[in-house]
Amino acid sequence: MSAFAHSLILTGPTACGKTALALELAERIGAEIVALDSMTVYRGMDIGTAKPTLSERARVPHYLIDVLEPWESLTVSWWLERAEAACSEIVARGKRPLFVGGTPFYLKALLHGLFPGPPADEELRQSLEAEAAREGNSALHAKLAAVDPRTAARLHPNDVRRVVRALEVHTLTGRPISDWQQTWDTAAFAESRQSAPPPARIPAVRLELPRETLYDRINRRVTNMLAAGWLDEVRRLRELPHALSREARQALGYRELLDYLDHGGDWESTIELIRTHTRQFAKRQLTWFRHLPTCIPVAADAPDAVDRVLSAWGSSGE
Repeated sequence: MSAFAHSLILTGPTACGKTALALELAERIGAEIVALDSMTVYRGMDIGTAKPTLSERARVPHYLIDVLEPWESLTVSWWLERAEAACSEIVARGKRPLFVGGTPFYLKALLHGLFPGPPADEELRQSLEAEAAREGNSALHAKLAAVDPRTAARLHPNDVRRVVRALEVHTLTGRPISDWQQTWDTAAFAESRQSAPPPARIPAVRLELPRETLYDRINRRVTNMLAAGWLDEVRRLRELPHALSREARQALGYRELLDYLDHGGDWESTIELIRTHTRQFAKRQLTWFRHLPTCIPVAADAPDAVDRVLSAWGSSGE
């Protein structure tokens, strides 16, 4: 049986109140939380990602938080592998895994699966690793850029393991790994007519708020994050020994604050830009969620929201 089989999902747009509600739910049902988020994986990116606080993590164990340096890259397949391992640990202790977060691509992969990549070729891997040691990481990265520029753009040259894997996939299949890592409803799926099956049928709930309420929460959250020292956090990230990965640099708010620190500009305009981009992201999330009919909507501001989520999980086949 899949390690995901006993899992539950709580998702929704940014700033809708997932964290607080998830803690109540986890304590009610004896669950532990797996972050369904592509940015809270990064160490040092705490304020702007609305990462659960240390006190919140003390209440309920959390997984897949602070597991990568901010100069490292990640893929959805990497995340799925570690999510499965976390679920196995949680189930082994007699608890339930509760996925909490709003990264749409990760949610869709969890619900519908990914394309399978080719198996590892140890001889080829060793050859590529030797090439990196002999000619330098940048040379191997340039080799990847020539055949798969999309993947090369998001991988740091020093991330040799993933660069090697990307070159391995291209050598074995003649197709870039960026094609293989598409979800079930892309052109790649239409071409191949087969994809990896979904990990399990996982009951999923998405929290909803009236659009005006959600946008007001987003605006206030940006203000509170900046008051909590978000700009100083970004300054510290700029002083790290390696440049931020492409993924980390594109995190909401971080890219705007990095641009402000790098090039200057009007502070109030920067704040408003962060608010605007965050609202736009929330709108895109809502569009994604509407195309996932298995995610049952629940009003996030309902006084009995916990009971409604539990009921929705049950009605979805838990």
